[in-house]
Amino acid sequence: MPAESIRVAAIDLGTNSFHMVVVEESPGKGIVEIDRVKDMICIGRGSISTKMLDDRAMREGVATLKKFLVLATQRGVEPQNVIAFATSAIREALNRDLFIEMVRKETGLRVKVISGKEEAQFIYYGVRNAGRLGETPDLLFDIGGGSVEFIIACCDEVHLLESRKIGVARMLERFVTTDPISPQELKLLEQFCAAELYSSAEKSKRLGVSRGIASSGTALNIARMIRSGSDADQSGGLNQSGFTREEFERFYRSVIHLDSSARRKLTGLDEKRVDLIVPGIILIDTIFRVFGLQEVVVSESALREGMVVHYVSGLRGRGEGDGRLDIRRQSVVELGYRCNWHRPHSLQVARLSVMLFDQLQPLHGLKPHYRELLEYAALLHNIGEFISIAAHHKHSQYIIMNADLRGFAPAEVEIIGNVARYHRKNPPSAKHPLYAQLKPSHQRAVDVLSGILRVANGLERGHRQNVQGISCTIGEQEIVLDAATKYEPDIELWAAESLKPWLEEVLGRTIRIEARVQ
Repeated sequence: MPAESIRVAAIDLGTNSFHMVVVEESPGKGIVEIDRVKDMICIGRGSISTKMLDDRAMREGVATLKKFLVLATQRGVEPQNVIAFATSAIREALNRDLFIEMVRKETGLRVKVISGKEEAQFIYYGVRNAGRLGETPDLLFDIGGGSVEFIIACCDEVHLLESRKIGVARMLERFVTTDPISPQELKLLEQFCAAELYSSAEKSKRLGVSRGIASSGTALNIARMIRSGSDADQSGGLNQSGFTREEFERFYRSVIHLDSSARRKLTGLDEKRVDLIVPGIILIDTIFRVFGLQEVVVSESALREGMVVHYVSGLRGRGEGDGRLDIRRQSVVELGYRCNWHRPHSLQVARLSVMLFDQLQPLHGLKPHYRELLEYAALLHNIGEFISIAAHHKHSQYIIMNADLRGFAPAEVEIIGNVARYHRKNPPSAKHPLYAQLKPSHQRAVDVLSGILRVANGLERGHRQNVQGISCTIGEQEIVLDAATKYEPDIELWAAESLKPWLEEVLGRTIRIEARVQ
């Protein structure tokens, strides 16, 4: 069983596009993305009705796969660690064996055709690897060209895995002949999709599902377009961001009656999705209504990433269920390693931070959710030293907010970045743009968490893990912080004294720090 790091390339041969993701996996760092590439060759064009892949599409597919394999080799992937799965269009084509043999002869790549249920299973692994599923079930759906996969799952159980033949390319070919789409065709498409979704929706309602998690290019493109039409920050990735039912309905009404030339001018729309976006938004509108969803969150991880999780789990000798890591924590640790962090120091600052959070909770009143964000900010507070020591707190914020941390909503990343930014030097200020743009409740959280982090960082100033424990006594005017240490804590007391004023201001108490050597 391999213990060293391995690189894997996973290729998804979809109806609309071929995708490849290259990752490195190691026992210490988890799965880190190295590269990704896609080519929208539309191998399924015309095949939905004919059940035949056309010659030109097959040749283009082989040419694309050759380029993918060159890139994988250049990225250090061994040939045996390149995996490729084919989905709906190839799965249903009568001449699929001809194409698969063509690929094998010309590239050496052995493509596995997977069933709809297997596809849903891989998508589940991939989405779970990029975000945290809740205690109550969510509806996961992946909109492909030929099919849409539906999964109902929570953090510890899968209730439904299924695939429906209502992909956007299939629906476009079958129902849409007018531009803009006519009311009659729109109605037919809505009715067809609703009928396909009825049994799944009934199960979803019994389980109390109210949130959807959407993956695939169609969902990501729609989320990008909705964001482009709002006042939201346009920078950063889309993972774990999303839109409410009301936001989507406004977007739907603004787009559905446009013709192709008008759609082509829309900000954020991929040129190759100008026509496909029509059945895409009709499908999502139907999902909102039939399933009774209130919001949809998007996942940038799906089938390909699930393929990697499944493959690596096999190499490491564990089941996918055994690999159910805390995705958020894993993502933070990966970033720390990539920035050459001082791990013992960061772990100690995080440990002291959560101790202080817990004992000061009667004063600050923040919910446990913020404890987790404080811990991650503490783990990453010094990663800016990877760029330079000077102003490393600002570099830490920049890295955190641009690192595409998996499993976090954009607002959570903003809080983590701001807390890390204020672990030293000046405290939060309305003059700082990235702090000023936070909503008031998040500013309050950053104020408290950064104050705690500053004191914890001071108590680890010597980078020697001297403080073993902290006990806080909260009085009407004063907080007494008693630190148990291994050695004389002169450097720690000096640093913590200089960093405590901001927390004193936030909590409205003076802080007296005492120490005793155990």
